[in-house]
Amino acid sequence: MTDSFRFQHRKLEYKRLVPSFLSSHRTLLTLLWTVGFILMVAWQRTAVDRLLMYRGWGPPPRPIPKLRPLVLNLSDFGAVGDGVTLNTKAFERAISEIRKRGGGQLNVEPGYWLTAPFNLTSHMTLFLAENAVILGIDDESYWPLLPPLPSYGYGRERRGPRYGSLIHGQNLKDVVITGHNGTIDGQGRSWWEKYRKKLLNHTRGPLLQLMWSKDIHISDVTFRDSPFWTLHPYDCQNVIIRNVNILAPLSDAPNTDGIDPDSCENMVIEDCYISVGDDGVAIKSGWDQYGIAYSRPSSNITIRNLIVRSMISAGVSIGSEMSGGVSNILVENLLVWNSKRGIRIKTSPGRGGHIRHVSYRNLTLENVRVGIVIKTDYNEHPDEGYDPKALPVIEDISFTGIRGQGVRIPARIYGSPEIPVQNVTFQDMSVGITYKKKHIFQCSFVQGRVIGRIFPAPCENLDLYDDGGKLLRRATTQNTKDLDYDG
Repeated sequence: MTDSFRFQHRKLEYKRLVPSFLSSHRTLLTLLWTVGFILMVAWQRTAVDRLLMYRGWGPPPRPIPKLRPLVLNLSDFGAVGDGVTLNTKAFERAISEIRKRGGGQLNVEPGYWLTAPFNLTSHMTLFLAENAVILGIDDESYWPLLPPLPSYGYGRERRGPRYGSLIHGQNLKDVVITGHNGTIDGQGRSWWEKYRKKLLNHTRGPLLQLMWSKDIHISDVTFRDSPFWTLHPYDCQNVIIRNVNILAPLSDAPNTDGIDPDSCENMVIEDCYISVGDDGVAIKSGWDQYGIAYSRPSSNITIRNLIVRSMISAGVSIGSEMSGGVSNILVENLLVWNSKRGIRIKTSPGRGGHIRHVSYRNLTLENVRVGIVIKTDYNEHPDEGYDPKALPVIEDISFTGIRGQGVRIPARIYGSPEIPVQNVTFQDMSVGITYKKKHIFQCSFVQGRVIGRIFPAPCENLDLYDDGGKLLRRATTQNTKDLDYDG
């Protein structure tokens, strides 16, 4: 084959390839142009929608479902959602109408609805529409004073009466608070500042407090910036809290616990995101001699599918006010991230009561200073009348499926001669650690077992069993004080 022939053949191939190449590139360029045009239109539409929504001209919000036969709108009672007009009377008139008619639904439409505290009624649904915000007035002179909680003896922070909650209810049945992720905003910053400066004469009030009530359902709402504890069901039964967001600054927002079940029975907390300035969840049942006398335990509580962040305290706590007893608790599928502690049980001499039958399953700890804490010297008391010989019992606590990374101390179980921690079980635990000293799994005055291999290696206070339940090694002692770091 001559060089001339090869040259002519390549030339023909080139002529055939060029149109094909150009055609394929035109197709690609056309496709890219089309995608770019669609993205530009979508971006412009989003920008216009945001501008229209900002000016109040946007697409209408989602329609509010009719959940009860009687449906009322807050604006029909003279309320103005401008963030300035005080709408307390409108809330009171609307809820009074629901009470008179045996129940109903109160819709809070889009807007900023400033209000002083108000009371709910039975057989009521409070529905917060999309872009609806209930704003708590930050002038404490508008907040009513209530008697101290009977299981606490006096206001949690100050003796005598306490401020009520922004949304309150007592002796109610069948109450629903839900919506299209509307917001209840306690505007807590002024409260926190006054608390730090000791300018308040009474204990701060929660954002939502329901007392001596049953059949409560709270879902699909955002709670933010509570003056004090955010959700505080007190001596309630049959409570569901589902798919709520609870927000407060991670620092300088004192005592803004997320959810505090207090002497409650039969409760589920699930599918929530909590990022607050204290405990994400704290199960309570009264304080020292007052809680012992009131004698209402918290029991049958399930906490699952939560994401929690707490830079000050813990993701999920029990106590320290647990004098009425806490039992039959399940915490599962919990993620605690960038926090001081993962879970904590806290009590002290004088509390009395018990913490027993508590199961933790499938916990994930990400960048947490101390993963698991049991503390028995949390010495904070209401007054000098407590009995230091009233010792709590801590027993039957299990931890299964614990995972994590960036954890400084995976476990710190701090029993005492007076309050030993009994019958603790660890199984299926693997936590990446950042603290390289010897004692990273810390125990004192604890009795229990480890089933199978766990990481890091457990303290010597615990018996070792294989996965089949065969005893491998007895604990050398239950009383070794094996601590070198205070979490």
